[in-house]
Amino acid sequence: MKNFLFSTIVFVCALLVATGFAEVLLRVKNSSMKNYDVEMWRYSRELKHVSPDPILGHEHNKNDSAVLQSVTIRTDDRGLRGAAVGSRQDTTRRILFLGASITLGWGVKEDDTMTAKLGKMFEQDGQKAEVLNAGIGNYNTERYVELFLTRLAGLEPTDIVVHYFLRDAEKLQANEGNFLLRNSELALTIWIAATRLLNKTGEQSIVDHYKQVYAPDAPGWLSAQAGLKKLAAYAKAHKIRIFLAMTPDVHDLKDYKFSWIHETLKRVAAEDGYTFVDLLPAFGSLPPEQVWAMPGDPHPNALGHELMAKAIYPALKNAPTARLQRE
Repeated sequence: MKNFLFSTIVFVCALLVATGFAEVLLRVKNSSMKNYDVEMWRYSRELKHVSPDPILGHEHNKNDSAVLQSVTIRTDDRGLRGAAVGSRQDTTRRILFLGASITLGWGVKEDDTMTAKLGKMFEQDGQKAEVLNAGIGNYNTERYVELFLTRLAGLEPTDIVVHYFLRDAEKLQANEGNFLLRNSELALTIWIAATRLLNKTGEQSIVDHYKQVYAPDAPGWLSAQAGLKKLAAYAKAHKIRIFLAMTPDVHDLKDYKFSWIHETLKRVAAEDGYTFVDLLPAFGSLPPEQVWAMPGDPHPNALGHELMAKAIYPALKNAPTARLQRE
């Protein structure tokens, strides 16, 4: 009995030491910030918190910053990316971008983000316009519309741009994760490897996946459409110009497979009164190595953000100067 107890203690101690050693090795290895999954995990730990609003799931920390994927992301007192918002009286236009991690500018320096570049374009044209970035990673349409209506409506924007991506119609679930996944890179690595291994069985093509996401009765797509209608109604009631900028998936721009989703959103935008801007032509057929934030991370890089800014700017610049009239 004593031998068994001693062997058990030795085994447990050895397991703990080996686990701790593996954890340290992983953290050293990932300190280069080149592991996309780990950087996204760090983003959720260092710059987000669980929201009391179950629809939002999570929100950005306020007045915080973190270096993620070798890029500093800072937030203001509303959780927006960038410096503190100025006085509403100091600007003619306040343009608010709603969206997810592409809008945020994941992997892109603040000055190189689409919103920062648009602000500079207006300044160069001699126009007083403030462009605000409300993008939050792992958001969908339901979440960023809720974010605006419950947290950001007080900003009183003159313009709202829904920076829409294909995934914005997916149904998301709030998930705090367990203790190990929140705090251990080793646990995270094992979980990711196991998930990918299991998903290989009966693997579904990305095209088939999105056909399910955009099926007429798909819950996420129904929620997305309802959110866009709700935002459009608010904008009309408050004389706010609204735009929907359709962002392409940059995995394969040469043989693009999702034009049908762009056409679907174009129709929905027209029905709800959004000015529609398709960003796909701006990317042309650029190869991944020119437009990805880094290998393995298909978020648009600084070039991608510049292309998006140039494509959106004419629609914003040429929008009617007079505010919408109440009916």
